Amino acid sequence: MIAFVSGPVAAVAPDTAVVEVGGIGMAVQCTPNTLSGLRVGRHARLATSLVVREDSLTLYGFADDDERQTFELLQTASGVGPRLAQAMLAVHTPDALRRAFASGDEKALTAVPGIGKKGAQKLLLELRDRLGEPIGSAAGAQAAASGWREQLHAALVGLGYAGREAEEAVTAVAPQAEAVAAQGGTPQVGQLLRAALQTLNRAR
Repeated sequence: MIAFVSGPVAAVAPDTAVVEVGGIGMAVQCTPNTLSGLRVGRHARLATSLVVREDSLTLYGFADDDERQTFELLQTASGVGPRLAQAMLAVHTPDALRRAFASGDEKALTAVPGIGKKGAQKLLLELRDRLGEPIGSAAGAQAAASGWREQLHAALVGLGYAGREAEEAVTAVAPQAEAVAAQGGTPQVGQLLRAALQTLNRAR
């Protein structure tokens, strides 16, 4: 198993990063949140999980070991493959997922593309005791709620957009983030990044 990759970032795309390891470019599938912390030319260390299929080898990358462990635990549920597990982590942080399962928050799970009401109920039954207890504090949640602007701006600049374009896109999706925060939720950078990219594509 490849536990992590470490080296300079050679390229960043909307769902993939290429990390140079010993002269070889390793393509790593990542969530928007993880990609937002990467910069081309800078050193990065990503925790990884190798998914082996008959016709493919896919390396998934994560910001830390907690995210990777959550990714692997999610797949212990029937019907959850790597793509759905990654989609769950694109919408929710590991601790947000732990809170959702601990509290039986069906609505949080149905916010993930590909999970309906019945699927959410099934996942809650299967995974409730597997992910463990939430470890984040209320202060940490508040920081995440207020820090989405900086994270989103950095992610867009990292994808090659000019600072002004990034700022305009952040402003465009601000109402969406503020609506989530007003309901007591935490704006998810992954969802906001997808919305911002759609805004930028329409503007071109």
